[in-house]
Amino acid sequence: MMLFVFSILCAFVQVTCLNPRSHWTLLPHILVLNVDGTLGQYPLSCLEEDPLKRDNHTQEIFWRRNGVEEAQRGNTHMVQLVESFGGGNYTCHREDGTLLNHTEVLIMQDESKRRRILVKTEQEYLKCSTQNYNGEFHCSWTWHSSRVSKIAFIKAQRGSGDNNTQCSVDASDQHWMCTSAHRNFSCSVDGSRSGVSCRDKQHCPFAEEKQPIHMTVYVRTDHFLLESYSKLFLLSEIVKPDKVRIGKVNTTVVEWSYPSSWSTPYSYFPLTFQIFQVRGRCRKCENPCAGSKPPKALTIHSTDICQFKVKHKVKAVCVRAKDALCDSEWSEWSHVRLRRNGKSKKYKQHKKYA
Repeated sequence: MMLFVFSILCAFVQVTCLNPRSHWTLLPHILVLNVDGTLGQYPLSCLEEDPLKRDNHTQEIFWRRNGVEEAQRGNTHMVQLVESFGGGNYTCHREDGTLLNHTEVLIMQDESKRRRILVKTEQEYLKCSTQNYNGEFHCSWTWHSSRVSKIAFIKAQRGSGDNNTQCSVDASDQHWMCTSAHRNFSCSVDGSRSGVSCRDKQHCPFAEEKQPIHMTVYVRTDHFLLESYSKLFLLSEIVKPDKVRIGKVNTTVVEWSYPSSWSTPYSYFPLTFQIFQVRGRCRKCENPCAGSKPPKALTIHSTDICQFKVKHKVKAVCVRAKDALCDSEWSEWSHVRLRRNGKSKKYKQHKKYA
């Protein structure tokens, strides 16, 4: 009975019903309603009406939600909001079935509610990284395994308070452009739909970053539930160099150089290298450095090609790098083997006299 009374009050005293709390346009013909979980209504209009020239034909307009005809008629349709439900594809038609207008309604719950579409990986929803300071970066996420979801909108900008950034997508739904008065971002969605690569076209590698990048990914379910996930960062906070290029000069000397993707000149963007020499048996290991926590790693600062003389009985040398000027991530290990994975000398002599 109380539920019925509340519904009546929301229908006739809409000023007191703050559900939806707000509404905004995501893309043309896509409306977002921010709800708080209580009962509410929102009016959808089919045609723009001139109050001085009312057309009686608007009373003949009928509505469909997800292809199913609704009982309501007329130019205005009241979307019924119950918890996270009420979203859908709403279309309005003339009496003969001619399509007049269409609106997709997405429901966005309060951010304090439990997230349903993405899952956390390493305590965060969005994992962002860059290989250099050229203005390019990549963000990835993990979809919830039990939900059918997709990307609804992508927004990249400098600073979190720039409300003048406008974003658009091409016909393939893969390439996004976000522009403002001073910035221009281009983003491309990965083929797996689990990540996006972006570039700040106005970024200058030699200038100090005064404003962080604000990356927001909107994702939605087939049930018209919308969620947003954001991350604020400077490139210096997410930089992770590619693997170091390493090779063997001779049986006792190795040589490595900066990753080809790293920013130049190296004197302005120096790297710190960490070297680890492997002595133990690892004949069948594809990567002798994997999972290593080097107890006696050597750190070297260099802005040029490095040569290093290895110790006796060393089987492999592992090298990784990080930005020398900030507390960033290490690159993945690179390695070079100094001995083949053949049989031992003792085994060969035993085989000879067998």
